Amino acid sequence: MTTAVHAGRCFCGRVQFQVRGDPVAMGYCHCDSCRHWSAGPVNAFSLWQPDALEVTQGVEAIGSYHKTAHSYRKWCKDCGGHLFTEHPGFGLVDVYAALLPSLEFRPAVHVHYQETVLRIHDGQPKMRDMPAEMGGSGVTLPE
Repeated sequence: MTTAVHAGRCFCGRVQFQVRGDPVAMGYCHCDSCRHWSAGPVNAFSLWQPDALEVTQGVEAIGSYHKTAHSYRKWCKDCGGHLFTEHPGFGLVDVYAALLPSLEFRPAVHVHYQETVLRIHDGQPKMRDMPAEMGGSGVTLPE
């Protein structure tokens, strides 16, 4: 059996990384922080166990910012390209789906949908905040 390896990089290519295996979850985040960070109306995420992620080049060029203790956002100090977000409270790392071109993105949930600015009608659950098993209310909202 072969373990999938998906390679990603920052905008300029100085920072390169890979993830091995399968993500724990994939979906969309609609929170204000993710929207501002991504400069888009929604952020597509893929969540991984931290040991699945390996920076293969340019670790010295990685900057970090944490607005809250929940998210340590990483980017390339050269080009400003976004890389991933560590979520220490969840024990997971979010690798932005757009940075993993070989990953078949299969979103299964929308989180923080109460903050959405872009309604998406895809039949997937729309969580008011987060699933209960991740510390959220577990409440779903209508599409």
